[in-house]
Amino acid sequence: MDPELISKKDLLAATGISYGQLYRWKRKGLIPEEWFIRKSTFTGTETFFPRDKMLARIERVLSMKDGDLSLDDIADAVTPDLGSVSLIPAHAAEKGVVSQQALDVYLAVHPGTDALRYGELLSLYVLDRLLATGEVSLDEGRWVLAAFEEAYPGFEGGDCDLVLVRKMGVAVCFMLTSTAELAFEGGARMVARINVQESVEALSARL
Repeated sequence: MDPELISKKDLLAATGISYGQLYRWKRKGLIPEEWFIRKSTFTGTETFFPRDKMLARIERVLSMKDGDLSLDDIADAVTPDLGSVSLIPAHAAEKGVVSQQALDVYLAVHPGTDALRYGELLSLYVLDRLLATGEVSLDEGRWVLAAFEEAYPGFEGGDCDLVLVRKMGVAVCFMLTSTAELAFEGGARMVARINVQESVEALSARL
């Protein structure tokens, strides 16, 4: 079995939560639908989850519950409504939401931008994470930004990843569901794989 996945049985044993809690949190939106992965096994069909993401999410929810927050409050914190967020570009860098370098690249692609709404901030934050790897040039950053802005709406808020692969100096960028497995031909190297949901949560915390 894929070591990046954890079965429902092992998850409940490792975290101490109950079956009822798990599905109650799912109904509340604390755990994305996409993280419930049905796979065929020798005993039939079982449910698996992305191991690291699931363990981190459960740890976060439990820590917030210890602070006496309701599930509705936790859901608001995990998936906040940020539709009204808007920042002047200069303030995004001044407040440490993104780096000045990423902001400069973004404004080169979108000159004349006088306000950054949440969707634009998310694109900018994903760009910032890519540039922070130190392996992505500014020119690559520009076209990866354009690729993300074009592809991400098609996932309709679902859990997805942005992937950048390079072979013989040529880079290719694409997006796929976060649970999808990847295999590369010889000589190809994955430069970055950024989970957008993690970026959403990190950006929300900064705002």
